[in-house]
Amino acid sequence: MAQLFPKQANGLSQASIAAGAAVGGSVLLALFLLARSGYATGEGTPYDQKVPFSHNHHTTGVGIDCRYCHTTVETSATASVPPTQTCMNCHSQIWTYAPMLEPVRESYRTGKSLEWRKVNDLPDFAYFNHSAHVNKGVGCTTCHGQIGEMPLVYQAQSLQMQWCLECHLKPEQFLRPKSEVNAPVWNPPANQLEVGAKLRDLYQAKPRVSCSTCHR
Repeated sequence: MAQLFPKQANGLSQASIAAGAAVGGSVLLALFLLARSGYATGEGTPYDQKVPFSHNHHTTGVGIDCRYCHTTVETSATASVPPTQTCMNCHSQIWTYAPMLEPVRESYRTGKSLEWRKVNDLPDFAYFNHSAHVNKGVGCTTCHGQIGEMPLVYQAQSLQMQWCLECHLKPEQFLRPKSEVNAPVWNPPANQLEVGAKLRDLYQAKPRVSCSTCHR
């Protein structure tokens, strides 16, 4: 029986299959990189807020402790957003007529809470407990970045599972003395792994890596 296709058709079909595989692989690689990029995760993007609150000014500049506003960070799953009264403790005395603070004054007059855009927003299927972390020596800046240098807060980390597991699998990379947990700017010492290993044992920091730890 005569051949329907010339011999060179075999080479063409093989080349077509290889080209298709290459294109498909490139598309999958591009999607993988896109999913981990700041464009997809929100990492590195500052958010506009109704009130341009500067952590740089309030923490590094004025010296206000993180816990003055985030009062439940050591005792609760959430760090808490301060009520308007907390703002007015100071701003009823200073910067009383600053235009940028009019939303704060309006909130105080009306009793209606300020609306803040959440920056570090985990998906609903991921559980995170602030107190469990800070009481084991995980500092604010480990997750939130150098908050004391931010005029406007931005998401400093990807918040993806791989990032969480980097700490859960090897916590000594990130642990610090509890006295420095709330430091708005912090850089690890040169011997961080050595110090972190001692703190891990001292604080009994044994992060779980089972699925149900975070996905409840």
